[in-house]
Amino acid sequence: MNQQHFLIIHGLGGSGQDHWQTWLADTLREKNYQVTYPTFSSYDSPDLKMWLKELDEAIDTIPANTELTVITHSLGCILWLHYAAIKTKKLAKRVILVAPPSPAITLTSAKTFFPVPLSSDHLSRTAEDILFILSNNDPYCNIEDANNYLNLAHPSIVIPNAGHINPASGHGKWQTILDLLLSHKIAIMN
Repeated sequence: MNQQHFLIIHGLGGSGQDHWQTWLADTLREKNYQVTYPTFSSYDSPDLKMWLKELDEAIDTIPANTELTVITHSLGCILWLHYAAIKTKKLAKRVILVAPPSPAITLTSAKTFFPVPLSSDHLSRTAEDILFILSNNDPYCNIEDANNYLNLAHPSIVIPNAGHINPASGHGKWQTILDLLLSHKIAIMN
């Protein structure tokens, strides 16, 4: 068994069987990696306090002697930003935040997640390496609003015409994220 552990955090509505996060969890497990992929309660109308509690419980199950990589998508990114704002110790080796929704809007079905705590210091306290992956045409975060994340002084990748980086935009089996995770390119980018 590898000493790496992957924590995958879904967004609003969960990820479902066709989502790249589910494919990623299955693929990593097939390669004998440890994977924690919790399903948060009321994922169609989530409550921030409940999701923070459930995230904390999921993290508590991860052995302390593993190298943790966190991969978030959409509202899961916002969840991690809130989590990072209340934690004071390193929790992960690396965190990848994929397609965070705009911090300038409030999603009606997830209003408890807004406003979004945007702080590079918070993120840096909880992980050694942080990477944002965004799209230049995400319907939930236009490129102007994406600057809120791009300006946090962490490495970022902007993928042209990738939509919300979900199955609707052709990201079911997403080999690039697997290659990125297994190559440790995040550490090289810092």
